[in-house]
Amino acid sequence: MHLVPADRADRRTIDGHRVCDAIAAIGDAGHVRSWADRFALLADPKRLALLIALHRTGPLAVSDLAVATGMNDPAVSQALRLLRAAGVVEGEKEGRIVRYRVVDPDVQGLLKHCAADGG
Repeated sequence: MHLVPADRADRRTIDGHRVCDAIAAIGDAGHVRSWADRFALLADPKRLALLIALHRTGPLAVSDLAVATGMNDPAVSQALRLLRAAGVVEGEKEGRIVRYRVVDPDVQGLLKHCAADGG
């Protein structure tokens, strides 16, 4: 099946079948954008540290995350706000305490490879 878009059909290819396979592998631009957005969230070392802590330990409150990561409470809250808006984490309220956990299964899969012990 020939998948080269019309706007690129006049360009010379070396391995045309592989070009078509690559186009199929890339797929929908919206899907690629969604993954790029996820990677952008993970690209910040502090957000990544928060996610690793949550992934490895389970639900934690803002103040506990601040201690664990060396961040201050407002910075943790701001990072969690971004992660919550992206659907990566959710908060569970118990009285006045909100504990956060990672809920995005794709991000959880990526975090398995980010732990200090490799697992």
